[in-house]
Amino acid sequence: MEKTWRWFGKKDPITLDMLRQIGVEGIVTALHDVPNGEIWTFDAIFELKTYIGSFGLRWSVVESLPVSESIKYAGADRDILIDNYKVSLSNLGKAGIKTVCYNFMPVIDWIRTDLDYKLPDGTSTLYFDKVRFAYFDCYILNRAGAANDYSTDEMKQVNELNKTITEDEKAELINTIIVKTQGFVNENFKGNVQKPVELFNQLLALYKGIDKNQLRENLKYFLTCVIPTAEQYGMKLCIHPDDPPFPVLGLPRIVGNTEDIEWILNAVKSNSNGLTFCAGSLSSGLHNDVPAMAKQFAARTHFVHLRSTEVYENGNFMEASHLEGRGHLVELVRIFEKEKPGLPMRVDHGKLMLGDGNTKHNPGYSFLGRMFALAQVSGILAAVEHEGSLK
Repeated sequence: MEKTWRWFGKKDPITLDMLRQIGVEGIVTALHDVPNGEIWTFDAIFELKTYIGSFGLRWSVVESLPVSESIKYAGADRDILIDNYKVSLSNLGKAGIKTVCYNFMPVIDWIRTDLDYKLPDGTSTLYFDKVRFAYFDCYILNRAGAANDYSTDEMKQVNELNKTITEDEKAELINTIIVKTQGFVNENFKGNVQKPVELFNQLLALYKGIDKNQLRENLKYFLTCVIPTAEQYGMKLCIHPDDPPFPVLGLPRIVGNTEDIEWILNAVKSNSNGLTFCAGSLSSGLHNDVPAMAKQFAARTHFVHLRSTEVYENGNFMEASHLEGRGHLVELVRIFEKEKPGLPMRVDHGKLMLGDGNTKHNPGYSFLGRMFALAQVSGILAAVEHEGSLK
């Protein structure tokens, strides 16, 4: 597998020279300064590709060419935005960049309630606490009908939490779920957002009346429009699973299990319509058998995120060591190296360790934590390659 790294452009405190020194081969990045929905010009793409190449690296995967919110909920301007998307795809294809990761998650890209959850060894990780998330949903957003989405026992815990939670804790939940987590990947929350809860509720309201079937149809419409452009340039579009892979905040989720992925891959039957196999997202759903899914979808997988989660009976989950958890990364590497060798993969959501928390890295994208994870995965790759040589 090709060892890649998500890099956030020239403003990223993690430099390409640093990445070259730790064994990274390919770069996963985007034109982060271009607002969602605007065209990525060939010149801007080629300039960044050339810059990456000057360090002896290659731009392997685009993550992401964002799908504008209006495309997802079928706004009046979706055809204009889709046309812009097709032009951007064309320009990427002309520049020789062939793999594009994207997601179709409404409003929010990924959700955690704690970005610095302390572990016994002194490191920290990302954590999802279902009761605290339910509190955010029911008491901070005050979403209509939110309580119906949680069990009686969960709501009892939420109501107890409401008696003790401090204003600082409420502010930190808002900052974590909306501002910090979304701010570096989601155009909706970039910059100095003055009223994040109000903005968040406005975005949720855009999806009123849109259920899973309608969101699926909106995705199919998008794919029907853009896949011919991808085919023209030999490109692969690979959708990222929902994170976490179950309904949240009353929003429909359409990439959370085997049946969902089958539906998407059959909606437009083209090898250009593929999957980003994110072991972390998929493993955070107890309903998913991650190795079985890897075997089933290997042929249509064009990009792999190697991370893992530990999931608890109460619905809480956290990022696990890359050698542990429900992601079963050793087995996944065996599967992908056998079924589709050479896939680009990147480690994801590394721990905070050895002062990582004092830097300006984006949440989940520490340097030392991801370097440690890359070393672990490099060991897995070497071991699996050795296994193959013995057969």
